Amino acid sequence: MATGVSKTKWNGDVQISTSENGQFMFHPIWQNGNSANRLYYGDNFTVMNDLLRDNTVKGNVRLIYIDPPYATNSVFQTRKQQDAYTDLLIGDDYIVFMHERLILMKELLSEDGSIYVHLDKNMVFHIKILMDKIFGANNFRSMITRKKCKSKNFTKNSFGNIADYILFYTKSTNAVWNKQYDPWTDEKILKEYPFIEEGTRRRYKRVPVHAPGTRNGETGKMWRGMMPPEGKHWQLTPNKLDELDNKGEIYWSQNGNPRRKVYLDESNGIALQDIWLDYLDINNQNTQTTGYPTEKNIDMLKRIILASSNKGDLVMDCFAGSGTTLVAADELDRNWIGVDIGSEAIKVMLNRFQNGTKTLDEHINNIKSQKCEMPNLFSNDENDNRIIINNISQHLVANYTLFANGNDLGREFKLPSYQQV
Repeated sequence: MATGVSKTKWNGDVQISTSENGQFMFHPIWQNGNSANRLYYGDNFTVMNDLLRDNTVKGNVRLIYIDPPYATNSVFQTRKQQDAYTDLLIGDDYIVFMHERLILMKELLSEDGSIYVHLDKNMVFHIKILMDKIFGANNFRSMITRKKCKSKNFTKNSFGNIADYILFYTKSTNAVWNKQYDPWTDEKILKEYPFIEEGTRRRYKRVPVHAPGTRNGETGKMWRGMMPPEGKHWQLTPNKLDELDNKGEIYWSQNGNPRRKVYLDESNGIALQDIWLDYLDINNQNTQTTGYPTEKNIDMLKRIILASSNKGDLVMDCFAGSGTTLVAADELDRNWIGVDIGSEAIKVMLNRFQNGTKTLDEHINNIKSQKCEMPNLFSNDENDNRIIINNISQHLVANYTLFANGNDLGREFKLPSYQQV
């Protein structure tokens, strides 16, 4: 779990932009092949405005996940004590910052697209009101509560803070949705499917064959000499119930009450709910990590990507940070666009793409990776550029183009020579 330091320890400027910013020409630093994948070094407001002029992107992003600043008035550092990014916008300034970016994200989303915004208790309700306005309250799907860390001794006069939140909205009512499931455990199987069918030895549970509410159609009529209980109706038509009974899939109690058999081997698993307990942040010495301060659990990102996109779809994260969304999308055969304004974040992502991650223990003890270190991509040294080209075959994420706009909040830097691979 990331902890910020006092803003007085920040060595740079506040990272902020407004809608008055002009457009910049984005220069490709290097690229591998003709991949649709893009990583941008720049202000996401400028990048998204630029993407709105690209007809291959505008209205074609199937999924957006962002983990933006949380309005903590803090600065976050890597495990090497490098300033990673500022989180100094608070109050009205923060809301304006998010408002103008969420509007652009909506324009980039496809009509059947989805957006997930990861926040903590500071601003989650403010941003929900904002998203209700931008995306429509009827397109709000869930506020997911994620357990972010293990229980801890909380020194304040309050309950321990171990959760953050993910706001899930769609652009329309026909968004891509692939229902997700957790696997059954032995304990839950014995509890939920306690019966074993004679002959077939199939494990099953018994559920009512009626549902709340009255109906005037077939499901409200008599079946096997009985009417549905008062105020209820049959879940299926009498003809369908006869079919199930003939197949032995209706259980009759000693009192003559019917129950439908639901078999374990026909279940996809336990439908995922809106409380997630299994996606904690870095919490043990053997966890693989980049060392970036706000890195999220990659399995959580994979679950989101699987739920709201299909293979070949375009996924975007414009607060890319450590690149977890991009790596997860790449591994799941999605195309992706990543954006970050921090040079430290870009370096972390490039190193991750090439060398992967290290365990927390290796970061703490400064154990070097056995693979080659990622060179400084913003160096003017031509030898560095040759190393980049020579090591592309070792990238864990290889096919993408890196763009920069040549302007880092007014501080110019000279781009390395662009080379096509």
